[in-house]
Amino acid sequence: MAAGSARIVRYILFAFFFLAVLYFVSNSSYESVQQLKPSSFGVGKGESTSTKPDDVGGVSSSWGSKPDESITKGTAPKPAAGTPKQYEDLAEAPMALTPSDQGWDELLGTAPGPRMNATFVSLARNSDVWEIARSIRQVEDRFNRRYNYDWVFLNDKPFDATFKKVTSSLVSGKTHYGEIPHEHWSFPDHIDQDKARKVREDMAQRKIIYGDSISYRHMCRFESGFFFRQPLMLNYEWYWRVEPSIELFCDVHYDPFRFMAENKKKYSFVLSLYEYVETIPTLWDSVKKFMKNYPEHIVEGNSMGFLSDDGGENYNHCHFWSNFEVGNLEWLRSKAYVDFFESLDLDGGFFYERWGDAPVHSIAAGLLLKKEELHFFNDIAYYHVPFTHCPTGEKTRLDLRCHCNPKDNFDWKGYSCTSRFFDVNGYEKPEGYENQQD
Repeated sequence: MAAGSARIVRYILFAFFFLAVLYFVSNSSYESVQQLKPSSFGVGKGESTSTKPDDVGGVSSSWGSKPDESITKGTAPKPAAGTPKQYEDLAEAPMALTPSDQGWDELLGTAPGPRMNATFVSLARNSDVWEIARSIRQVEDRFNRRYNYDWVFLNDKPFDATFKKVTSSLVSGKTHYGEIPHEHWSFPDHIDQDKARKVREDMAQRKIIYGDSISYRHMCRFESGFFFRQPLMLNYEWYWRVEPSIELFCDVHYDPFRFMAENKKKYSFVLSLYEYVETIPTLWDSVKKFMKNYPEHIVEGNSMGFLSDDGGENYNHCHFWSNFEVGNLEWLRSKAYVDFFESLDLDGGFFYERWGDAPVHSIAAGLLLKKEELHFFNDIAYYHVPFTHCPTGEKTRLDLRCHCNPKDNFDWKGYSCTSRFFDVNGYEKPEGYENQQD
């Protein structure tokens, strides 16, 4: 009995000894390692919250630099006296920028000032929903979330519920959906269908881009002569054309519509280039016929020098790329422009060849508008496959938070016509353009 009692006492003493050792070890480990809690990142409330990025946590921000010795040993360094710490209650931390501070509204909230009677306009199919959604986000994030302009979507078929639901959720302004009437998206009566079919077959054999496409021809004719006459578009004075799958590389801090109006501009672009010769062999013949029949529409001080190297005898094929346009709808609805389109349309080149809306718009702008009514937006950075407009000038790119590679800029390359536009107007080219000519 005595032996059993002694054995129990030994067990109890051993247990106490073991617990004491565990307590000692755990207490020592706790004191040697700081716990990761909010208070360990800074001192108490009311003290400075400024910090240098290189000093946070005692770790250098330079890649490849020698790490702090205390980190390599597995213990966190003790903060130096006065090292800023994070607020335990982040809701009570002061804001980096308050509404009363200058710059609060720079890219946040709604921009002040009046709005123009303007809209974005996109020609899209239901199957383009995700491509146009990408474009909308580009435009909204870089510009329209502060200005809330409307958006008009046009289609030769009714828009489905998915297209409307997705696009309306992305646009900060109002969305409008229009169906193009059949007469604006079909062969006009004066077109010889057999002749048009043979042209498409021939272009297909010669592998001319979109050469065998009927829908592409309808699109070019519609954009040339009818988009601005749609009932929804009649509500507006200005338009900004947006295509599926485009990209805007820089912030747009001001209102391009208002800029156009205040500076008496009627048509603008960001990219220009030479048209495929095979698609417009007789376009300039039709233009010259128009100029002869309607001399009253050809304005003095026009941009013929941009379009022709010999005073108008021949077309040099330069045109503004019309998948980006900011323009005046009243000009397009004017008698001068409508006469121009209808004269070309009667000649049948949209179907007997493959006239694009870009050279049509460009030639009209070059002949029917004064030089000073055209504008090149250097600061609106834009991409549409396969060309990029990236603003020339590093300061511009940095100020506008651009993410485009200036080496991709097409403006000053040999196949671009932008340099010609500057020369015709006597504009000084932006600093650094020489470095982007190769």
